[in-house]
Amino acid sequence: MDLLAQARIKGVQSEFIDALGKLRVTDPVALKSILDALPEKRVYRFVAGPVVVRALGNPRTELATSGAAPLRWKITGKDKIIARGETREPVIAWPAGLPLGYHRLTLTDAEGVSEDVPMIVAPERAFGGDFDRGWLLAVQLYSVRSDRNWGIGDFTDLAGLLRLAKQLGADGVGLNPLHVLFDDHPSDCSPYSPNSRLFLNPLYIDVEAIPEFSADLVPDAAATAARLRQGDRVPYADMAALKWLALRAAFNSFVTSASEPRRKAFDTFRAERAPLLSRFACFEVLRHRFTGPWWEWPVEWQQPDETKCAGLRTGPDKREVEFVEFVQWTADSQLRAARELANQLGMRVGLYLDVAVGVQSNGFDAWNEQMAISRHLAVGAPPDVLNTVGQDWGLAGFNAGGLEAQSFVPFADMLAASMRHAGAIRLDHVLGLKRLYLVPRGFKPDNGAYVQMPFEALLGAVVRESAAHKCIVIGEDLGTVPEGFRETMQDFGIWSYLVMMFERDDSGHFRNIDHYRPNALVTLNTHDLCTYAGWRSFSDLKMKRSLGLDPGEDDQARWDALGALDEILRQNGINANDLYSVLAFLSRTPSRLLAVSMEDLLGVIDQPNIPGTIDEHPNWRQRLPVALDEIAAKVDLAALKAATRERSLAGGR
Repeated sequence: MDLLAQARIKGVQSEFIDALGKLRVTDPVALKSILDALPEKRVYRFVAGPVVVRALGNPRTELATSGAAPLRWKITGKDKIIARGETREPVIAWPAGLPLGYHRLTLTDAEGVSEDVPMIVAPERAFGGDFDRGWLLAVQLYSVRSDRNWGIGDFTDLAGLLRLAKQLGADGVGLNPLHVLFDDHPSDCSPYSPNSRLFLNPLYIDVEAIPEFSADLVPDAAATAARLRQGDRVPYADMAALKWLALRAAFNSFVTSASEPRRKAFDTFRAERAPLLSRFACFEVLRHRFTGPWWEWPVEWQQPDETKCAGLRTGPDKREVEFVEFVQWTADSQLRAARELANQLGMRVGLYLDVAVGVQSNGFDAWNEQMAISRHLAVGAPPDVLNTVGQDWGLAGFNAGGLEAQSFVPFADMLAASMRHAGAIRLDHVLGLKRLYLVPRGFKPDNGAYVQMPFEALLGAVVRESAAHKCIVIGEDLGTVPEGFRETMQDFGIWSYLVMMFERDDSGHFRNIDHYRPNALVTLNTHDLCTYAGWRSFSDLKMKRSLGLDPGEDDQARWDALGALDEILRQNGINANDLYSVLAFLSRTPSRLLAVSMEDLLGVIDQPNIPGTIDEHPNWRQRLPVALDEIAAKVDLAALKAATRERSLAGGR
């Protein structure tokens, strides 16, 4: 079979028009690398693709061909037959009451031709929340200063943030991704480059809140922590060294002296998160034992094997495996406590968590899901106006064939882990549910190709998990998206993500209030954009130029944008242009959630992250300028409450 035929079967679009209007044709060698990296993809005979049944009304599935009548069908889930029937028409009318979840559908015609198809039964729409409009305080958790943390914001600080948010009238706190990174490379701190999206970053644990920990277990911990709290940047290496020492001491104390209720709670957590937790723990032990990425490990460990992992859990490494599980239990318990506090405070969202678009190819998820995650392919973006050579984000993503073969369970597991303690999540680069721009390893980003994803099935999984966890889902749908994409998202109940800085017409004018969709989160900026203070002062332009980066606009364009902002504010009877004036404008939009960044409230000039930089800018390292308990005094509380009064909690006014 030639390359183009293979590309059609696997949904690889080797030719496309980029944002610059240029026809892009993937190099044949690069195309072959992409095709080789993708697993086989089934071509279905009786249906167009994976079957999604939205359990409302009278769901039906049109058949691509009915074969020789009658066509018999059988739905299997968890090793038992859920329903069966037959049809003589080119459509299957599904019975009412099908259980929600991930199943397999077997179709067999009268001549014995049979095929097996993944099937998802989901509610009609994702969970939509039970409130009209509210707002969230957006914070980079690592950046929080306090007089008690160990040099990085932690889950106890998160509790303080929730109380602060309540005081300000907010419905919750939005955070950077909390995914686990690599503990032996603490300075590689981008929260968007995770080891795994299934587990939490232990550096956010408040070690002193662990019942088995006491100060005498780690001599000089208090003095070291006090030193680590100083300065404007998070000292990741030194902080991680102290925290891991303390976590191990706490675990050793747990092993020897934990109470029976604590031991039972630990065992319950391990059973609840099995088998993924135990497999992750084994992976971490192996990763520390062997050098290099997992595909260079001894052959017997290059793929997960339950029998071998069971041996690891009962052998000499038993305690090391338990230590990893203990750390994850601790992180999960502390994050759960924050969620419970949000509930006690009456917050209608609580925690709004970010979900990265992919994972590191040498991490747990890529090892554990080698069929569903393509380690040889990196998610990125084709050339556009701001990045004329394209982008390679260095992250591995899911692929269609592997997900379909496993009935989308790996994707569902990732969603469930992300929603576990969240009232809302944001899916980074939600366009990836429909298509991903993939760059083969060793090639430049302008030699990638678009690969189609099973859009409706992935949306079905999102809806299923959203409803199960009562979690709002916001899709980061910035930039140019295919026609009808946002409408389909809205039909499934997934919210849009609207950034005011981008909401301008072709003439540069800011769009008015009625442009903003109700089921959306609206915000002034993002962690990848300049703060409001930085934008008004042109500091972002100066910073990027000093780093040799194209800022994407000149000074005159910025002056024009400032004038356009004044114009849209005046049109709405707002005669000032400070931050609170902009928040008043955004608060009047019909969008049901508004996110307000802590950096903006505190007048911070420098942005958390500058895309395209690694060492040139202190990305993901900068601390807030004031401590947590001083923030309320630094914010103009009256101005903030006046700006957000239309959407604040009644008790916070």
